[in-house]
Amino acid sequence: MNLKDILAISGKSGLFKFISQGRSGIIVESFDDKKRSVIHSSSKVSALEDIAIFTDTEEVPLGDIFNKVFEKEGGKETINHKSSPDELKALMKEILPDYDGKRVYVSDMKKLVQWYNMLIKLDLLKPTEESEEEKKKEEKKEKKVVNVQGKTKIAASQKVKTYEKSKPSVKDKAVKSNIPKTKAK
Repeated sequence: MNLKDILAISGKSGLFKFISQGRSGIIVESFDDKKRSVIHSSSKVSALEDIAIFTDTEEVPLGDIFNKVFEKEGGKETINHKSSPDELKALMKEILPDYDGKRVYVSDMKKLVQWYNMLIKLDLLKPTEESEEEKKKEEKKEKKVVNVQGKTKIAASQKVKTYEKSKPSVKDKAVKSNIPKTKAK
């Protein structure tokens, strides 16, 4: 599922599809009535891809939550978003047992259920598993050996460790000697 182009806009109900960038904001199309409108840059716009649910240990992306609900419900709609708070909390506990009850409010659960049901109705929600190419790219990112000017570095998930210091090469000395020295006044 590609949640990058599906937007939630503060103050507007429903979900929107990103169409284009305009002069004064972005152009979106409502999934409800298929009308296009301009959302000004002062509005709070969130792509569903960027939204996550708090747990006790980490933040779980909304796409992963949607996949879990999809598996639980067998690809069909789940409970109504107007269900009682106890039913919503029970559903959340079943899907994500370690969700943070202090930071995840019932209103958040209602949005999650409403968005899930809307995406199912529109047939935009398909479970996706990581392709082999994505897994290989992640493995390469985790272990990448870089040789820069005689220094061997291993980059693992944005952490770089230097193992060996090198002496300046002849080329480095030549470049340094061409720099004119200024006299102190």
